[in-house]
Amino acid sequence: MGQKLKIAGWVSVGALAGALTTVSLQTMARSSMAPLPLEEIQQLAAVFGLVKTDYVEPVDDKKLITDAISGMVASLDPHSQYFDKKSFSEFREGTSGKFVGVGIEITQEDGLIKVVSPIEGSPAFRAGLKTNDLITKIDDTAVRGLSLGEAVKRMRGQPDTKVVLTIFRREENRTFAVTITREEIKTQSVKGKMIEPGYGWIRLSQFQERTVDDFVRKVEELYKQDPQLKGLVLDLRNDPGGLLDAAVAISAAFLPADVTVVSTNGQLAESKATFKASPEYYARRGSGDPLKRLPAALKKVPLVVLVNEGSASASEIVAGALQDHKRATIMGSQTFGKGSVQTVRPLGPDTGIKLTTARYYTPSGKSIQARGIVPDVMVDETAEGSPFAALRMREADLEKHLGNGQGEEKPDPEREKAREEARKRLEEEAKKPLAERKLPEFGTDKDFQLAQALNQLRGKPVLVSKTQTERKEEKKEQ
Repeated sequence: MGQKLKIAGWVSVGALAGALTTVSLQTMARSSMAPLPLEEIQQLAAVFGLVKTDYVEPVDDKKLITDAISGMVASLDPHSQYFDKKSFSEFREGTSGKFVGVGIEITQEDGLIKVVSPIEGSPAFRAGLKTNDLITKIDDTAVRGLSLGEAVKRMRGQPDTKVVLTIFRREENRTFAVTITREEIKTQSVKGKMIEPGYGWIRLSQFQERTVDDFVRKVEELYKQDPQLKGLVLDLRNDPGGLLDAAVAISAAFLPADVTVVSTNGQLAESKATFKASPEYYARRGSGDPLKRLPAALKKVPLVVLVNEGSASASEIVAGALQDHKRATIMGSQTFGKGSVQTVRPLGPDTGIKLTTARYYTPSGKSIQARGIVPDVMVDETAEGSPFAALRMREADLEKHLGNGQGEEKPDPEREKAREEARKRLEEEAKKPLAERKLPEFGTDKDFQLAQALNQLRGKPVLVSKTQTERKEEKKEQ
């Protein structure tokens, strides 16, 4: 099992289209090679020769080859990627959960870079960047035409250096420049507090190397404040994912020993694995079981898990495990649907590829990919609803996204209609004063979904969404 699928790192924020990805890291490329299609290889060589002899100006051999490899891998799905020397070094740095940059999660939209969300406490967060902001220029370079990886490279750099981002904010219909000083991003992935006597709230913003230890400390703090905790809200909204072993550990904190948390399946033997709620599946080598200090009562405390469209990958694994084992009530909106495993294989000492090698499955065997987790109770963002949910990017919206392998649905004609209505509402919303348009911060007394989660724990009526329905996977035209 886990010894075969070696979990070694977390992809640096902003390095992927959409949500962050849980990654397994292999130390060497496979020695066995599939038979080569000779006719197609000959065509590739012929094209290479034509470019070398006929193109308007000389082209470097190495650039042609690396671009061909990059295009081959990028054509597979949004998460597979070729690493040249520089990007491979950056990736390896990012697996520690620390990197130098501005601190935003990004995706690509209409040739521009879209902010999925700024990381709490980061330079971008302090500079006021918001979800759905579009980056049109990085310093003096126009973003249109740049790949996502190229944009990430330009936003990274040395600590204490500056980068100027030109932002287009659609809801305010304005463009402005923001100067941000790069710094090492050390995100605090766990927050928590007593919301009221007897009821606690713990928010995980990412799954990092120290997330499990921070989670244990936060749980200890809550139980120290109130040893008779009546209920807990685990908040995974806008959590883009991270380390698989951290997701397994957080699930294990609430589940009985040795039950299945998640399984993976792909072509390779090592891609067929099952991860259980047992230390051998999540404990770091030589560090022991990080969950030993948790109070036994945590296994039985009534639990609500909050999710939304920004909950992806590792957070979907946790929500799916707790849902399938009926350990928690899942509330909020359907999650992102990032249910694929990426394996990094070095091609040499300083290059490699990140390749999608498996899909994730919940304990009951449901694929997370392009579907996500459907909450037990659909709850809107506000008492007035979630008017812009139809515009939010999910895995199923990404070009060339991987199917879930369990049958695809036909395109939903109501989907585009909902999007058009949301666009019109967005135009009307943009006319309102800024203070009236900002959604309440998670964990505050104005957090509508959190209030409904508390009602669920207290046995009080919950204001269930009247408009949200499960979004099926939409079949993409080839």
